Amino acid sequence: MKNIFNIQTEQDFLNEALKTFRYQYDHVEIYRKFVDFLKINPDEVDRLGKIPFLPIEMFKNHRILDENVTADLFFQSSGTTQMNLSKHFIADQNVYEESIYKSFEQFIGRPEDFIFLGLLPSYLERQNSSLIYMVDYLMKKSAQPENGYFLYNHSDLLKLLNTLQNKKVILFGVSFALLDFLDYCRQSGESLSFLENLIVIETGGMKGRKEEMTKDELLKILQDGFKTHKIYSEYSMTELLSQAYSLGNNEYECPAWMRIMIRNAEDPFSYEKEGRTGAINIIDLANIHSCAFIATQDLGKIIGDKFQVLGRIDHSDIRGCSLLVS
Repeated sequence: MKNIFNIQTEQDFLNEALKTFRYQYDHVEIYRKFVDFLKINPDEVDRLGKIPFLPIEMFKNHRILDENVTADLFFQSSGTTQMNLSKHFIADQNVYEESIYKSFEQFIGRPEDFIFLGLLPSYLERQNSSLIYMVDYLMKKSAQPENGYFLYNHSDLLKLLNTLQNKKVILFGVSFALLDFLDYCRQSGESLSFLENLIVIETGGMKGRKEEMTKDELLKILQDGFKTHKIYSEYSMTELLSQAYSLGNNEYECPAWMRIMIRNAEDPFSYEKEGRTGAINIIDLANIHSCAFIATQDLGKIIGDKFQVLGRIDHSDIRGCSLLVS
């Protein structure tokens, strides 16, 4: 398992991905049934393009878990009470925590160097959120007394930010809550120009709370409101144990054990060339005990060694972690 965090080359990644595919075919019943249904011979899978990607909707109706492990912890997707929510069972939370730490350290810096604030009301108001677990873990590693969450108490958040002007602060925020906070500051006549050391990381998700806008429009509003040149973004979901980060411009980078592949929306075994829009497939090798190969309902495209998330496939279920259409 630790090998995934030591991947150095594309050959390393391929070797670990094929090893994971064969393990999960042998030991994850739902995935094995899915591969067999497609009449794919696992012995003939010798490259990434031949690996079958499990539709993400399968997490709504099936317990996708390695038969060799037990799992009491699970993460659950957001949504309305009428919807059947996804569940991702976690056999080894230490793997998730190592993935969180190493990704954050690679793209942002050492968690110990930051104060963490969370403006995540929709996630705090429900249980079993993978995002809250992630931010909790970063706060624990940071161990700063100022760390904390905010629901709708914007005045308290503003007061605290005023006291942290010379410190390195990260504000994780769901999109609609960040916009609400900026509305509060504007109505209060408060300028946020003093926040020179603040890093804002938006986590997507309007959840019907705001008028839809493109991702670029959202980032521009947040940049103007927070008086910063860049708004960072984090891309993950309930069914993953890894995170991609954007350090601006809606262009995300993956850690070494995670890959994005862009499939043709009409042909799941055909992949788009760089720059062409299609549906996002994700390889997350940290998902060793569930399924590491997931076909999402997000649209995106590859740009060099980065990728963009451009919205949702039409008619797919509304999900709290879905990103804005662009």
